[in-house]
Amino acid sequence: MVLGQNRIASRAPYDVIVLGAGAAGMMAARVARERARRVLIIDHNAEPGRKILISGGGRCNFTNLGTAPDRFISANPHFAKSALGRYAPQDFVALVEAHGIAWHEKTLGQLFCDGSAQQIVAMLLDECAGVDFALGHSVRDVGHSDAMFTVSHGERTDAAPALIIATGGPSIPKLGATSFAYDLARRFGLKVVEPRPALVPLTLSSADALFQALSGVATQVVTRAGRAAFREAALFTHRGLSGPAILQASSYWRHGEPVMVDFAPDAPPDWLATVKRARPRLSLKAALAETLPARLAEALAGRLGLAGQLGGQSDRALMDAARALKDWRFTPTGTEGFAKAEVTVGGISTDGLSSQTMMARKVPGLFAIGEAVDVTGWLGGYNFQWAWASGVAAGGAV
Repeated sequence: MVLGQNRIASRAPYDVIVLGAGAAGMMAARVARERARRVLIIDHNAEPGRKILISGGGRCNFTNLGTAPDRFISANPHFAKSALGRYAPQDFVALVEAHGIAWHEKTLGQLFCDGSAQQIVAMLLDECAGVDFALGHSVRDVGHSDAMFTVSHGERTDAAPALIIATGGPSIPKLGATSFAYDLARRFGLKVVEPRPALVPLTLSSADALFQALSGVATQVVTRAGRAAFREAALFTHRGLSGPAILQASSYWRHGEPVMVDFAPDAPPDWLATVKRARPRLSLKAALAETLPARLAEALAGRLGLAGQLGGQSDRALMDAARALKDWRFTPTGTEGFAKAEVTVGGISTDGLSSQTMMARKVPGLFAIGEAVDVTGWLGGYNFQWAWASGVAAGGAV
């Protein structure tokens, strides 16, 4: 199928209508079609898989070998276990390999295409052979009566006994993302956990202008927000903090709370005092520059206020400085919002859904999957794995 090309047959009523031609929606449609269901996918975008195409720097970080339920955020931390347990990263890798797509592991279990993310979209479209697509069709109305869902879209109305909400969350609106899933869920009586930007850069106040002046400087750190800790790179920007370590922490951060950064994750508590005894003429700035970028070392030394040589500092002052470096606290003013957020924390509450099938308990035939649901993974392919797993769960139940 050529991207952007519609394929709609006159076979209504369908068995399943999927709202959203993204990762979760196409996976659900694929599985349903394998079970001989007549499936229609509707999306207001003119091309399928737009978020897939930009992911992983254009190479699609399509899963993570370290997938486990504790790497997902939800009001119900147990909800994702069933779907994730029944469709593992190795299952998706097998699908990728069956289509001859070469891949590699980058770091921390993250798997990427050797070529292009477009290979994943093409694979899903091939797997959706026999599925009808209505692309570039905005949904005008959704109705439900006599155990049938009706969807008015474009210039037509289609019906099916099963409706799958797979339209994602509001992150990256330039790709067409909206809160449509939440509005539709509320119409059917489902609760919505307050959505907020996740995997998103954090902004700093003028009080941290010294660090904002370090725009472009990156270093390996350990970040902590809430009960979560991540060891990856942090990046200073002209607006605040970014980089994998910060993006990870942002999913757990709440407004008004600090984000803790350990600038010396491998150093023992007395490391500065030890350096002092070995090289007393060394300055704090020079000592820090041995493990940190020079500009960052200068900024941190300036904030710590220990001028002159290490030999002129007391051991207690150096111990205090070492503790500060291992627990540096930033209080962000906010985030860069949904426009820069890779995903959304929150969404359709899992309280009203079956963890086995993703179907709404009080609305037979209504399903919600992927990012539309209150299940959000870490950075590094986890959210795609949730899309695949939740899509398989719903597609196997319609």
